[in-house]
Amino acid sequence: MNYQVVLDETIKNLNKIPKLLLHACCAPCSSYVLEYLSNYFEITVFFYNPNMDNVDEYNKRLMELERFVKEFKTRYPVKVVSKEYNHEEFLEMAKGLEQEPEKGSRCLKCYRLRLEESFNYAKENNFDYITTTLTLSPYKNSKVINEIGKELEEKYQFPYLYSDFKKRDGYKRSIELSKEYHLYRQDYCGCEFSIARKH
Repeated sequence: MNYQVVLDETIKNLNKIPKLLLHACCAPCSSYVLEYLSNYFEITVFFYNPNMDNVDEYNKRLMELERFVKEFKTRYPVKVVSKEYNHEEFLEMAKGLEQEPEKGSRCLKCYRLRLEESFNYAKENNFDYITTTLTLSPYKNSKVINEIGKELEEKYQFPYLYSDFKKRDGYKRSIELSKEYHLYRQDYCGCEFSIARKH
């Protein structure tokens, strides 16, 4: 499935300015996605990433995201909300999967953990759609992320916005925006296991 075509079709059929909850992992990945989607949606960026290995990294990424949203001009309003850092949630989820390779079952469970909490927040706070910046990264499988989104859409009976933000040079544009706004670009996904795999 071409998820960019699905997204195009969804946007084309909008008859109002919907409220979108955008789960975000960091400012660089959010940059292109916000540039693109803020033309069609009123966006709240949801920063929920208990996978990050320490609170300093968590706060650094959150502050960069807040700074970017404040400085970046958009057609429709964008704001940021976040959940308190709780790495124990991630470690509990990752038990028994510590030695899994990157993109393996630990990562899939991590995507699901973050997306499921995002679905909960979106449904409780009367949003119209939910999506995630995770499909921008060339290191993540957009098909798998969208399949998780589809499962959760059916479970929660809540609209998921399918995407593949890598399309149309989205990742390249995120690098350009990161340079323009001097954004902190981390060199690992976030958890201690992803750091270990780099060495």
